[in-house]
Amino acid sequence: MTHEDTGKYGKKRSGAELNERIAARIREKASAKRLSCAEAHSIAETVNVPPADVGTAVDLLEVRITKCQLGLFGHGREKNIPELSGKIDPGMESAIRSALVNGRLTCAAAWEISRRFGVSKAMVAAASEALKIKISACQLGTFG
Repeated sequence: MTHEDTGKYGKKRSGAELNERIAARIREKASAKRLSCAEAHSIAETVNVPPADVGTAVDLLEVRITKCQLGLFGHGREKNIPELSGKIDPGMESAIRSALVNGRLTCAAAWEISRRFGVSKAMVAAASEALKIKISACQLGTFG
């Protein structure tokens, strides 16, 4: 969601109920109604719930997710995706292309490729950008 959506995040979660166990952790970690992607994923691990459940609670609490680990948002006005130095590893390119869903790479697939190739999540995003492939389906539900 964009800056213009501030204060309206809960609207996209119509009918969802707030999980108080998750909410308590978010309240502990959030600062100025902001929570980093890494902190949100840490909460999911700690509470043993899918990241999407944390994303729902974040939205219902009107907290903004910052510092996307793929570098896509929450780093100021610009993305925080590193520059590629050289060519994309052919194996990684193949993994990215084979993981596409409707022409896009999901956030979860990008994370898996990062793990498999031993590179940062932001480097997978950089490779995707260089290949003109959009990343979609944020695990926290911040973007489609």
